[in-house]
Amino acid sequence: MRLSAPGLPGLPPELAGPVAVELARPVKEIPPAHALPGGCVYEPKWDGYRLVIVRQAGSTRLWSKQGRDLTDRFPDVAAAAIAQVPAGTVVDGEVVIWNGDRLDFGLLQRRMVTAASRIGGLVAASPASYVAFDLLAAGGADLRGERLARRRTALEALAERWAPPLQLSPSTSDPAEALRWFEDFRHAGVEGLVAKGAGTRYAPGRREWLKVKSWESTEVVAGGVIGPIGAPSQLVAGRYRDGELVVVGRTGPLSPAQSAELAAVLRPADGLHPWPDRIGTGAFGGGRLSVPLTRIAPTTVVEISADAALQAGVFRHPLRFLRVRPDLRPEDLPPIS
Repeated sequence: MRLSAPGLPGLPPELAGPVAVELARPVKEIPPAHALPGGCVYEPKWDGYRLVIVRQAGSTRLWSKQGRDLTDRFPDVAAAAIAQVPAGTVVDGEVVIWNGDRLDFGLLQRRMVTAASRIGGLVAASPASYVAFDLLAAGGADLRGERLARRRTALEALAERWAPPLQLSPSTSDPAEALRWFEDFRHAGVEGLVAKGAGTRYAPGRREWLKVKSWESTEVVAGGVIGPIGAPSQLVAGRYRDGELVVVGRTGPLSPAQSAELAAVLRPADGLHPWPDRIGTGAFGGGRLSVPLTRIAPTTVVEISADAALQAGVFRHPLRFLRVRPDLRPEDLPPIS
């Protein structure tokens, strides 16, 4: 398929793809207005894949943060870029997929593992959206040396002509409005906020942006632990799906006090426990490495804190143990679908 037309502006070699992107380092609190040079600009932290659109005279490509060409994974975004983004343009942003009124990371992952011949069906069933938040080149000119405020103005002018699936990420310099986003957008799967300095230039590969995640408490069933039942080092959390207890996440390391609090209420599992003897060390209990899992009777409910990153009811990032909930029973918790 021809992705562009000849005779249009080209790009500097370092922006022709793959493109090194600026990164963010985590912080615990929303940065104050003057925490970064030129003042903070706040944006939602989208739960998707970082994706750079490189629109050249002879090609249009979509590059991941890791430098992988994902054009064939997101042909809907590529087609929109061909139709709506001028040649000689490089846009930085995030690709997301909505499932109802919430972002669905699982649908994104499905694009990554599905054969190219079947991508069309996924596109039709669950189209992607592209949320742009920075402009790295326009008219073939490298804009990374310009301050964020100017790049944002140019991006807004470009986005005036856009239609879905391309859209402009919201941005504000008002900390009060950013706090409202932080609290109100969580239900949609938005993970938190990213703060950037309005007076800063684009810094590929450097963590000069700041990100703060939104955390919320919820309840899970204590289904297993890492380590002995009398001195657990991590809790493996469960929820019921169609009557079966499934692993939905794992906490970070427990403090001595948290370990003692759990040990006081845990009991060994009987032979009917559905979980295996070992669990992977990677996301969702997967990965090549595994560690022994101590199965416990799924009768204890605990309160944990988690960010907004979910996939099919499973927490994608480590949980924080808060406390045991002796006032609740497993059947009091809503099942996951």
